[in-house]
Amino acid sequence: MKPIPKERRESIMAKMSGPGRKSIAEISREEGISSATLYAWRKAARAEGQLLPDSDDTPEGWSAADKFNAVLETAALSETQLSEYCRRQGLYAAQITRWREACERANDWSATENAQVAKQKRGDRDRIRELERDLSRKEKALAEAAALLILQKKVRALWGEEER
Repeated sequence: MKPIPKERRESIMAKMSGPGRKSIAEISREEGISSATLYAWRKAARAEGQLLPDSDDTPEGWSAADKFNAVLETAALSETQLSEYCRRQGLYAAQITRWREACERANDWSATENAQVAKQKRGDRDRIRELERDLSRKEKALAEAAALLILQKKVRALWGEEER
């Protein structure tokens, strides 16, 4: 198979981004290129830092890595540059702002939240231990009841049906 010219490859990659982006399957059918090749191209472009989200039309469906890359790309942009970037990617400036705030919160995990999580884990562990003890007790009671029924049947079989 012949190598694909750089210009054609770039135009195909452009179909994977922006507001009118298409799925890999659609591009594969249109261009006659295997989807495995297109996935490999997208993976290589992402490794180089390009923003190539999945085919989900809504930006909220983007992966966390794509959202983080968008925040990084727009961090130093002016208002007008940000607006142009958003138009190119099919985004709103408010989405970028929301994603930036989420990134900031993700790195702002405090000691009190760690203590709350640890306390919750201890509570969960205690509750699990209590439930396991209760389950064990009930299983033993059930096994005892089953043994008594079996003994009762054996006694009836040996001495007959009459209960005296």
